[in-house]
Order: sequence, then C-alpha cells, then structure tokens
Amino acid sequence: MGKVYIVGAGPGDPDLITVKGVKAIEQANVILYDRLVNKALLQYAKPNTRLIYCGKDPSGLSIPQVEINALMVSFARKGLTVTRLKGGDPFLFGRGGEEAEVLAEHHIAFEIVPGITSGIAAPAYAGIPVTHRDYSSSVAFVTGVNKEKTLKEDYWKHLALGPETLCIYMGVSRLPEICRLLVQHGRPKDTPAALVYQGTSGVQQTAVGTLETIVDVAKDFKNPSMIVIGEVVQLREKISWFESVSAQAAAHQ
Repeated sequence: MGKVYIVGAGPGDPDLITVKGVKAIEQANVILYDRLVNKALLQYAKPNTRLIYCGKDPSGLSIPQVEINALMVSFARKGLTVTRLKGGDPFLFGRGGEEAEVLAEHHIAFEIVPGITSGIAAPAYAGIPVTHRDYSSSVAFVTGVNKEKTLKEDYWKHLALGPETLCIYMGVSRLPEICRLLVQHGRPKDTPAALVYQGTSGVQQTAVGTLETIVDVAKDFKNPSMIVIGEVVQLREKISWFESVSAQAAAHQ
C-alpha cells in the first residue's frame, strides 16, 4: 500500500512552499495538482513522475472531486507515493479535509502538509497585516460562496458584527452584495476595504477603498482575488512593500 501527501503549495510565490512540501513533491510517483498551484513547483518532481492536472477552475473544466478521490485511492493501492498538491493551505477552503476523510475510510496512510494561505499572504504582500495591536485583535477567514442551506442574511449579519478583520475568499463576483449586506447589518460604510489580485505573484495588483467605494474602485478585478475588510487596510499607506520591490526588479531586468 502506498501513501498520500495532501500538500499546501502556498499562495503563488513558489518560494513560499514549505520545505516539507518540496520533499513531498520530490518523492512522489504521482502528483495531482490544482489550477492555483504555481507550475514552477513541479520542477522538483522526478523526471518520471506522473503529473495530473485537476483544474479547479470555476469557469473551466475540472476533474470532478469524486474522481480525484478515486485516483488518490487507486494509485495508493498500487503502492505508489501520491502527492495531492493544492493552492494555499489544504484545510482552508481547499477540500483537503474531505480528501483525508476518503483516504481514512479506505485505510490508506496519509499526511497533511500545511501551506501558507492567501488570506494571510496576499494581504501581507499588499502591506496589510490581518491583525495589529492598534487596529484588530480578531480575524475571520470566510468564503463568499454560501452553501444552499445557509441563511445568507444571518451569515453576513454575524460577520458584520463580529471579527474586526474579514478575509474573504471566492467573493469577487459577489462583492456588491457582500458590501451591501455588511453595511445593512451594521458595518460602517466608511470601513476600509481592499482587493488583492493574484497576491504574492509578479502580477499582483491591489485596489483600496471603503465598503461604499470598493465596488467601483475594483470593478476590473477578477479571480483569484482576496477581499480584505477592516481598519488594518489603512496600514497599506505606511507599509506597502512588495509592489515597489517587484517594479524595481522588473526595471533592472
């Protein structure tokens, strides 16, 4: 019987994968990787490693989750070492927990290799700390996509009155609704807000506004973009760093 490593590849910058994550790629016989994984990481794989692209593109073709689960089980039963390579952290909106459940049900050995999630890394590369002693002592990582049975009004009311910083994944298409619901349920309309497009990558872009203005300011932003809401956003004016460093590096090429 083989073994499966469920690995977080990090937020985009290939240097942000963990050492253990790299080792899992190096020893794999099969790598199942998602759309948001930086392809540069595949260079660590052995020449004869089988690479299988799983997609996970909201607007494109993907291998259904049930088939991904079946592939992991099938390869492991053949005695192979399988690395399931996922963007960010596998246990934060990465369905890693579901995949681990399947492996456990089939009595297949597995390890979880955490990764840096974009909810922390993208704001950090935009000069926005998700907590700060003077601005925020609480942060919530939430999805902009609600399950069918979720009561949307209650969900956003809880968040409007709860954590000081909100990091919202998969929410760009619903940004107008998210802003409206947060204001409707008590967040001041002048609350700072930001969108970070492809955070930590060489094409990172950041838009800053408030709950009242961010929809217009970031009207051209697409996925993958991280939404950050809270007073910490205003710190970008003081400690923005990556985009200037990236521009300087490009100028010297």
